[in-house]
Amino acid sequence: MTRWIRYVLMALLPLVVLAIGGFGAFQLVSSYEAPEQRPPEIPPPSVEVEEIQPGRVQLTVKTEGTVAPRTESELVPEVSGRVTSVSQSLVAGGFFEEGDTLMTIDAKEYELAVIGARSAVAQSKLRIEIEQQEADVAIKEWETLGEGAAPDLVARVPYLNEARAALASAEAQLEKAEFDLERTVVKAPYAGRVRTKRVDVGQFVQRGAAVATLYSVDVAEVRLPIPDDELAFVNLPLVYRGAEEIGGADGRGPRVVLRSDFAGQSFSWSGRIVRTEGEIDPQTRMVHAIAQVKDPYAQGKNSRRPPLAVGMFVEAEIQGRGFTNVVALPRTVIHGDNIVWIVGDDDRLEFREVEIVRRETDRIIIRSGIKSGERICVSPLESAVNGMSVRVLERQLEQAASAE
Repeated sequence: MTRWIRYVLMALLPLVVLAIGGFGAFQLVSSYEAPEQRPPEIPPPSVEVEEIQPGRVQLTVKTEGTVAPRTESELVPEVSGRVTSVSQSLVAGGFFEEGDTLMTIDAKEYELAVIGARSAVAQSKLRIEIEQQEADVAIKEWETLGEGAAPDLVARVPYLNEARAALASAEAQLEKAEFDLERTVVKAPYAGRVRTKRVDVGQFVQRGAAVATLYSVDVAEVRLPIPDDELAFVNLPLVYRGAEEIGGADGRGPRVVLRSDFAGQSFSWSGRIVRTEGEIDPQTRMVHAIAQVKDPYAQGKNSRRPPLAVGMFVEAEIQGRGFTNVVALPRTVIHGDNIVWIVGDDDRLEFREVEIVRRETDRIIIRSGIKSGERICVSPLESAVNGMSVRVLERQLEQAASAE
């Protein structure tokens, strides 16, 4: 009996366990409640803004060019002969002052010509004296005969005129001989520098043959090309037919700052635009303005600054026009052609069209479309939608339109 009960319990125990598990599963299923569905919360993107403060902006036009002398000429002897001396300044790169003797030519032949011309003048004067005395005698004899006034031939008027003409010719020859003698000393026409030299002592030079190339050092010029779309931002000195002044109404063109690197350092020189060339480049369609720098070889305040030498490549920054009541902002704030993002008082983006005066490399100048005190978004956004909410970060506001 006991054995049979044990068999019954062993058979029923698994059934009891299954029943208890099923009851627990039923209770879990019956008590299940579906979770509440909530939309995901996406925080608005964080942006930085600048408060708009219109002001005055001084524009500049950047270009570049090569330094050239204002005056350059060939040194040409006006007489022929053997070179007897050459100045130490007459070397490539040598400086000289106006009136300095650059070289001399053997003057012996021209001294002899002066002596001969003086002799011819003396002979002509003597001939005039003789003709005058003969004329006086002939006139008295004619008057003694009582024939009235002596005719020109009797008074030797033609002979006197011919003698006077001979004297004038002799004096002209003397003046030419003396002039040629002076020309044997070749002097500098202006203060300048030697570009090239093609003469030395003992060399025979011909009249009219260039022996050196010189250029002045009082003023240096730089030819600066300006694109057509930049002309609206600079007051170039334009000259019209019949006009006497150049460089604007006051005779002075816009300022220009020239910069160049030398020996690993950057240096600058100040000058002015003095004129524009008479033609527009047919290939580039650019207008060329001429900038002048006075005394380019002066040392100046910076003792380490090199001279503004001929041939130096320079970058130029021309003072342009000033605009008032405009806003200067980083170029990155423009989206598309002329759209900016304004952050309203409710911290929502507004897509706004603006009028752009000028686009520069790192900034834009806006004339209209935004008002003073409005906030403009300066942060990049991967996807921006008109009217979307943003979170404004605290930032040090800058006066982007401050005058330069």
